[in-house]
Amino acid sequence: MIGFEDFIMADGMPIYLQILLYIKRGAAAGAIVDGDELPSRRMLSALLGVNPNTVQKAYKMLEDEGLIASHAGAKSLMVLDETTIARLKKELLADEVRAMARSFRQMGLSKEEAVALLDAYWE
Repeated sequence: MIGFEDFIMADGMPIYLQILLYIKRGAAAGAIVDGDELPSRRMLSALLGVNPNTVQKAYKMLEDEGLIASHAGAKSLMVLDETTIARLKKELLADEVRAMARSFRQMGLSKEEAVALLDAYWE
């Protein structure tokens, strides 16, 4: 079962999106794999101390994206293949890179300065 022991809620982002992002990042990193079972909606809402509808919304979004399969009265399982994992990595990294590029521009860095800074922290 997918664990949420290291899930930390952050201010400024809806909790259902944080749950969605947590699962997507876990799948992209290989910590969550095809067939892994998600906690029940009630169990996760109790664990996180949130409304069950919040968890339901996150799970519905995962279903809509084809990342989990849920059946009435049955467990929700991850549905991940290589193509889906590659798509998740590309999506998540694109979001991070866009945010970083926006920060660099706001701070007045040139593209060359930004690349040099990234290069310095790469090691």
